[in-house]
Amino acid sequence: MQDFIKPHIVISKCIEFESCRYNGQIIRSPFVNELRPYVEFQPICPEVEIGLGIPRDPIRVVMKQGKRTLMQPTTGRNVTDEMKGFSEDFLSSLSAIDGFILKSRSPSCGIKDVKIYPGEEKVPVIGKSAGFFGEAVLNQFPTMAIEDEGRLRNARIKEHFLRKIFLFARFREIKSEGSINDLIKFHTQNKFLLMSYHQRELQTLGQIVAQQTRRPHSQTLSDYEHHLSLAFEKAPRCTSNINVLLHCFGYVSSQLTSHEKEFFLDALNNYRAGRLSLAALTSILKSWMIRFNVTYLLEQSFFTPYPEALMHVEDVDSCLSRDFWK
Repeated sequence: MQDFIKPHIVISKCIEFESCRYNGQIIRSPFVNELRPYVEFQPICPEVEIGLGIPRDPIRVVMKQGKRTLMQPTTGRNVTDEMKGFSEDFLSSLSAIDGFILKSRSPSCGIKDVKIYPGEEKVPVIGKSAGFFGEAVLNQFPTMAIEDEGRLRNARIKEHFLRKIFLFARFREIKSEGSINDLIKFHTQNKFLLMSYHQRELQTLGQIVAQQTRRPHSQTLSDYEHHLSLAFEKAPRCTSNINVLLHCFGYVSSQLTSHEKEFFLDALNNYRAGRLSLAALTSILKSWMIRFNVTYLLEQSFFTPYPEALMHVEDVDSCLSRDFWK
């Protein structure tokens, strides 16, 4: 059984950790509860941290003189500077962080779709943006896995998030404690996962590893991390997954019967048409990898990118909704 490094995730405290919403409520998330045994969470509530209390009068993003401000309409209090100051201090203090799960549409924590108002009174919304803390997170950690609990209800967004946080948690360990041999092993075991995400960056990463003797180890790790982040900027497309599946199929196809080959290619067409999940295809391949003892493929993270307990039958990662990350 594969061992996984626990990702370190900053999370809005109101999501399953404390009843600290403006109305004293808590946000329920089955996904966050499932993650608890496998993740180190660091809960935070920026609004409480700047002294707004629980419960509290709501705050909102208000456009004033062409600038976004964070106001508490019932009191007229402007908390823009407090929120910006807290965000800068808190985020600059973080180390060994692999991702964020923030409260959706919150004027403090939201990463998108936060309502902007033209004034403090009851008036129509004039636009949407990120919240003040959420925006600071996006600016300071632009390549990190950052999502809100609403988007993580989407199976494909969740899949991409899980792959990314567990991969980068493992790389974080290599960066702090590992040798060049550990980096080579990391690159080898993640080759097909990287291939599914970005083939050009996979080639660049391979070159960085191959040329590691020509530069300091710290520079190799820095360059590798940069291009690893570029590779995982967006989730893989259906065609990229198919390319990897066919590549892996090539390792076992010569030992299969014609009926088995036909069965797999039919399943691949069903995946391409959105009628079958990626997990179904990888399960078929894994059964043959075990049957023929193809150790190289069995060690590939493409087939088990995160703990199996977090995989669900209902999470259909098919070829539908390819632009889900937008």
